[in-house]
Amino acid sequence: MTSSQIPSPSQPLLENEQHPTTPPTPTPTKKLALIPLIFIIFFEVSGGPYGAEAAIGAAGPLLAILGFLIFPFIWSVPEALVTAELATAFPGNGGFVIWADKAFGPFYGSLMGSWKLLSAVCNLASYPVLCLDYIKLVFPVLDSGLPRYIAIFLITMLLSFLNYLGLSIVGYTAVVLGVLSLCPFWLITLFSIPKIDPSRWLSLGQKGVKKDWNLFFNTLFWNLNFWDNASTLAGEVEQPQKTFPKALFSAGIVTCFSYVLPLLGTTGAVPLEQGKWTDGYFANLAAMIAGNWLKYWMELGIVLSVIGLYEAQLSSCAYQILGMAEMGLLPRVFGVRSKRFNTPLIGILVPTVVALVVSYLTFSDIVSSVNFLYSLGMLLEFASFLWLRRKMPSAKRPYRVPLSMPGLVVMCFVPSCFLVYVMVIAHRTVYIVSALLTVFAIAWYFFMEYCKTKMWFGFESVDQDKVDDEYF
Repeated sequence: MTSSQIPSPSQPLLENEQHPTTPPTPTPTKKLALIPLIFIIFFEVSGGPYGAEAAIGAAGPLLAILGFLIFPFIWSVPEALVTAELATAFPGNGGFVIWADKAFGPFYGSLMGSWKLLSAVCNLASYPVLCLDYIKLVFPVLDSGLPRYIAIFLITMLLSFLNYLGLSIVGYTAVVLGVLSLCPFWLITLFSIPKIDPSRWLSLGQKGVKKDWNLFFNTLFWNLNFWDNASTLAGEVEQPQKTFPKALFSAGIVTCFSYVLPLLGTTGAVPLEQGKWTDGYFANLAAMIAGNWLKYWMELGIVLSVIGLYEAQLSSCAYQILGMAEMGLLPRVFGVRSKRFNTPLIGILVPTVVALVVSYLTFSDIVSSVNFLYSLGMLLEFASFLWLRRKMPSAKRPYRVPLSMPGLVVMCFVPSCFLVYVMVIAHRTVYIVSALLTVFAIAWYFFMEYCKTKMWFGFESVDQDKVDDEYF
């Protein structure tokens, strides 16, 4: 209650009763707790070792195992540390958009938001298609034509509806999906132990099989990426300053072990046939090592994992859009919440519609392009992190990376080199599409600024002094 709302002693009590000035207290929404956040981060990053088989096929067991042991320290740990510091220092919906805005201004915040959102939404579109690719093994009628289109629509809408019911429900659903999808990998590891020949781990691949370094590094990169996505949910997390560092550390352990242990078990238990190590080969290995029952469970686990990936990715997109509306980078309508579940309506609707459209297209070049845009966004994120340390050294940082500025530069430089490498090896079409999407992102920012001057849409007005007071 403000001072103007406090009744004076001379005012009649009845008058105050007839003209209440204090609005009714809204029902508090349930915040996201530690365990659900761990599994949401797990699905943002990984979802299990599905797809890791390509690393063996590209470079052999030894390099694949070393890759999943070493690469987290080169890439995942720096990204997770940056996320932990900035998500606790600026714990609002929007995550990396807030960081770029605070570091370099609203133009770069909008550009960051566009780059990351375009990348995320197009990745989102692939999950219902992947889910259907496994369901069609049981129902072949869904392989093509109208039944396939209807199935993609129904799967997408059903998965999006779960997000509408609330982030807490999404979080606990992620816990259940995570446990069920990882169980077959824990079992295949246990069944492999009696059959393991440690010398097989030292293999650099079969003779005559050329190493595919692009496939190898891309497999590592995309299986250990997106640690910062959950930062867009910071405003919905219970005690984010304490919860985020714990969740990131725990999710890192779960993710690392979920890759390394099954790879050690299967490569040690089965003679190497490198050409067979492609996506989905873990299911065949399950049949060879334990029996068809584990193969069927693993195939079901893939479907469950894809569902978890979709839910986590959509949550990140939805609350990023909500956060951008709260920052005034998008019209106020984009921040509308459901009155019943307090979830971002437009934030869920927009990615769902775009994902539906993209899922009906052949978009291999588009996916490569949005991955390129994600790399641009990560370079901007590392730059924002370093600049905020210099620009706002006195800002409250409940978690602080324990390094001086030279150490932080080195920490960010190594993964940045890898990001540049990923961008350099892209094809010409990727450069063209990425350039066009970046031009669109820049034009979108100036269009929004023009809309503000013409007052075509309502925008949130942000009191910068009040916001800054929260961070110091």
